[in-house]
Amino acid sequence: MGDDLLSQIRLNGAAPRHVAVIMDGNGRWARERSLPRPLGHRAGMKAVREVVEGGLEAGVEVLTLFAFSEENWQRPATEISALMQLLEEYIAREVAELKDQGVAVHVLGDRTRLAPGARAAVERIERETRDGARLALNLCISYSSRGELARAARLLAEEVLKGVKRLEDIDEDAIRAKLYTAPWSDPDLLIRTSGECRLSNFLLWQLAYTELYITPVLWPDVTRRDLFQAILDYQGRERRFGRITA
Repeated sequence: MGDDLLSQIRLNGAAPRHVAVIMDGNGRWARERSLPRPLGHRAGMKAVREVVEGGLEAGVEVLTLFAFSEENWQRPATEISALMQLLEEYIAREVAELKDQGVAVHVLGDRTRLAPGARAAVERIERETRDGARLALNLCISYSSRGELARAARLLAEEVLKGVKRLEDIDEDAIRAKLYTAPWSDPDLLIRTSGECRLSNFLLWQLAYTELYITPVLWPDVTRRDLFQAILDYQGRERRFGRITA
């Protein structure tokens, strides 16, 4: 599925190295079908697999998915419980295949708030896939970009207090090195599903010069073709990073 688009991507040259995705629309998908919200989240698991496999096919090196925000903890306890259970289920179901495909999974966010079973599952998938060299899959869970920036500031302040760093050493590179995403380059492309046009406290520092692609497709309906269409759109853009071209 999507072989025609994939062929076009390869003809156009390099795919974006790092793609980030705000996976939005599970609740709306469920509501349109008169289903409970947790069933929308469950339906979204298929889209995760589609985007991971599509990313591998297109040559994406880093895929960062916004799965659960820090603000999501304010949702009803039943929905949070279902999401934690779904996380455990996803990991149990996918870990072997992700490992076989060469995918290294990393969970970014405040994992101390996760239920014990979910935390153990997260540690397991990171441990068992750590040798993956084809794709880095970052799952942002209990994640807040403002919280990430506050954490970076706190870590740098501690180093200044300990004398490890001087105040004049605090620059953009020093901040970048304390972010969860420090091992990877900033996203080249951000995809947001369900047609909403906002960042929702996701990767605020890292998205400074990222190309944005908004699709009306609800997350559970996303297939690798949607990813390929976003990549083709990206390949047709001119990235200037604030400069001008001749």
